Amino acid sequence: MATHPEVAALLDRSHRLGSDPRNTNYAGGNASAKGVATDPVTGRPAELMWVKGSGGDLGTLTEAGLAVLRLDRLRALTEVYPGVEREDEMVAAFDYCLHGKGGAAPSIDTAMHGLVDAAHVDHLHPDSGIALACAADGEKLTAACFGDKVAWVPWRRPGFQLGLDIAAIKEANPRAVGVILGGHGITAWGDTSEECERNALWIIRTAERFLGEQGKAEPFGPVVEGYEALPEDARRERAAALAPVLRGLASTDKPQVGHFTDADPVLDFLARAEHPRLAALGTSCPDHFLRTKVRPLVLDLPPAAPLDEAIARLKELHEEYRSEYRAYYERHAGPDSPPMRGADPAIVLVPGVGMFSYGKDKQTARVAGEFYLNAINVMRGAEAVSSYAPIEEAEKFRIEYWALEEAKLRRMPAPKPLATRIALVTGAGSGIGKAIAHRLAAEGACVVVADLNTESAAAVAEELGGADKAVAVPVDVTDEEQIAAAFKAAALAFGGVDLVVNNAGISISKPLLDTTAKDWDLQHDIMARGSFLVSREAARVMTEQNMGGDIVYIASKNAVFAGPNNIAYSATKADQAHQVRLLAAELGGHGIRVNGVNPDGVVRGSGIFAGGWGAQRAATYGIEEEQLGEFYAQRTLLKREVLPEHVANAVFALTGGDLTHTTGLHIPVDAGVAAAFLR
Repeated sequence: MATHPEVAALLDRSHRLGSDPRNTNYAGGNASAKGVATDPVTGRPAELMWVKGSGGDLGTLTEAGLAVLRLDRLRALTEVYPGVEREDEMVAAFDYCLHGKGGAAPSIDTAMHGLVDAAHVDHLHPDSGIALACAADGEKLTAACFGDKVAWVPWRRPGFQLGLDIAAIKEANPRAVGVILGGHGITAWGDTSEECERNALWIIRTAERFLGEQGKAEPFGPVVEGYEALPEDARRERAAALAPVLRGLASTDKPQVGHFTDADPVLDFLARAEHPRLAALGTSCPDHFLRTKVRPLVLDLPPAAPLDEAIARLKELHEEYRSEYRAYYERHAGPDSPPMRGADPAIVLVPGVGMFSYGKDKQTARVAGEFYLNAINVMRGAEAVSSYAPIEEAEKFRIEYWALEEAKLRRMPAPKPLATRIALVTGAGSGIGKAIAHRLAAEGACVVVADLNTESAAAVAEELGGADKAVAVPVDVTDEEQIAAAFKAAALAFGGVDLVVNNAGISISKPLLDTTAKDWDLQHDIMARGSFLVSREAARVMTEQNMGGDIVYIASKNAVFAGPNNIAYSATKADQAHQVRLLAAELGGHGIRVNGVNPDGVVRGSGIFAGGWGAQRAATYGIEEEQLGEFYAQRTLLKREVLPEHVANAVFALTGGDLTHTTGLHIPVDAGVAAAFLR
């Protein structure tokens, strides 16, 4: 079925507005269009409204993300509206106004769009508009900025009554092209899609100019000596050191993924004298504090403070934050309030270093940080022309623990088994490591793709979904500094590491008398020593996080099976196998499980076999190289070839949640090689 012209115009407008962060934040705001379409039952024209559904994002909105409602039924709800005390009941009533299958679930803002007498309506959350909306004298500033072209709407929680309020104000102000919603955002309208977009952008840009021209130069006060941003290398080093500790604290109630930013506006805010006062006031716009909580945790030490002192203070502040959040919940919770969702901060601000944000996945953590950056911009604008005055704490609680928000959370799909887990896989640019990276990402993990080949690692990270799912790091596992750098990259990208797979390796297949000391050293440097170095760094990060963890070694059936012409490789695999047992014994007290996988020869897709190992092993067995996979299969009990994904399956089995009490174990993935049975 062809897209309705009004829908096509609405989607185009939404994409333009949503693509510019000056206009609205991710998943913030909504847009609508009204038009006439044929009722498929009666064949008569029907007035419809298309509006962004609950949870959608303007910048990426599709037709499937629109709710479609009959206007006659929607407007008839005014006749049965029971009043503001029961306005939440009207959300369920929207379902009786849907046209056909109705599209996406209608959002709480549906009434705003349907009751306002305009063909097109945009509701947005621009920083400039919210700055006026959250200023102490916002109504006066709105008149000074816009005259009678934009009206003021006092704070009211989103819902049916707010829709009625805006509709009445539009009717009473015929020259108005929109409104500033106190503590919230803006709404604009127009007779055409073009006029509506033009009016919305005029409000946003006019507010930007007003704040720039009328505002004072240093709204956050002077720079405080000693609180200036550290040099880039130093602050990233400090951030990487703090990240695992902070992630562990932020995950006290439930595991979280982290995001770090040292954007200039954040560093400038934290260097200024007024940042403690403003941060304590919290965010205001509902979209902001739903993602950032009512306020952040702020370290009250200068960046030059010793690291140990900063960590100790952050732990103290975390306990205080949790206590204060529980008190906030208890002050406002009623008999029908949802249970407290967790008392840990979503935003942690560290002067001179930057901002750490947390969420159920990387995107949620990143977006939380983006919303707090919006909040900083709002505070700057409000303080420039007035003083920042967010909505009252009780109103914030009503939004945060709104029954409708709780219902939205319950509709979210169940998390995948490895959701919130951060995995680092060595040798992940090809073969077994690549298959493991793909499987872990498919099960919900964020993945650090570590490989000597930078291009291969980058390609795999892109396949996994880009920066919100995976990052690539170049790693030579014989180099301690590169290994440390890889874990620092993991900390900056995702907050830390929970799951490490020692997979990197090479294979040198020679008879004893042909094996040189150099061969021996190279084989052991990469696999025995390399695995030790990676595991040591993993253990350091995991113990700092205090969240437990998994270390998995991709060993080999050669760790227990003695074959010819393979002294260097098999000996180093035996070394890795015993590292599993040794580390399981040592790290168990920290909740870190260490296990291994013993594959048979994995020929297909293997960089090792393609790099000469396959030809060497084929010569040993007196067969053609292309027959090697089948040769390995035929010597097994199951007569099946082992592929990279079979090894990946075993890694997932060890780490996916069911084997919670298993450590020090080696799982054979060899299709049954009797000589390699574990004894």
